[in-house]
Amino acid sequence: MNQALWIAKTGLDAQHTRMSTVSNNLANVNTTGFKKDRAVFEDLIYQTVRQPGAQATQDQQLPSGLQIGTGVRAVSTEKMFTQGNLQQTDNSLDVAIEGRGFFQVLMPNGDIGYTRDGSFQLNADGEVVMSNGYPLQPGLFVPPDTQSLAIGKDGTVTAQIPGQAEPVELGNIQLADFVNPAGLQAIGENLFQETAASGVAQQAQPGLNGTGTLVQGSLETSNVNIAEELVNMIETQRAYEVNSKAISAADQSLQFVNQTIG
Repeated sequence: MNQALWIAKTGLDAQHTRMSTVSNNLANVNTTGFKKDRAVFEDLIYQTVRQPGAQATQDQQLPSGLQIGTGVRAVSTEKMFTQGNLQQTDNSLDVAIEGRGFFQVLMPNGDIGYTRDGSFQLNADGEVVMSNGYPLQPGLFVPPDTQSLAIGKDGTVTAQIPGQAEPVELGNIQLADFVNPAGLQAIGENLFQETAASGVAQQAQPGLNGTGTLVQGSLETSNVNIAEELVNMIETQRAYEVNSKAISAADQSLQFVNQTIG
């Protein structure tokens, strides 16, 4: 079988993966706090016919070898944790992170999930939760008769209670940061999980130890650039077409040999 057919096939698979990544980025362009992915590729092993540097004669070396590549494959989809734009909402429970860090929420299985989605709400108990009901950690409760809620840049949460001149401090929002955020595992629902690649979560008060500050009344949009993704889509489509033509050319070569020799 013509080796070019199988090499071009790996190119088609790789471009298909890249197109899926681009599509997922575009599908989440309006998802709060979404971080875009980038497909990463590597070339496959090589068939070495002549070793570079081998002795051509007793006194001469080969300056280059003869190596035939066997294609390409996708090895990872890297999360790009660049800052998204801040969209002002004027909702007191909408909080954006300006800089590094993640909000921490308690998932149903008891594990801690990490998110950049700061569109919080209150449940029936007055607890601050994500839109899917997962409570913010450490837990934060808002009294039912609260007139106004203030969240400081450093995460300090205060409430104005009727009959009290001074605001009442309700608690602090803590952030978690990682040595390698790209190593986090995306699990859907705008959540990430810690992995061995991400390192252990380092908790800190917003604004300290390299973490970002909080902006009340704003949400972080996705960091997807539509124009950039459209360019990536066109590049992917063209690369797919080129690999398809490589298959067609290899097939025509086989057809020529069959018709000529046969």
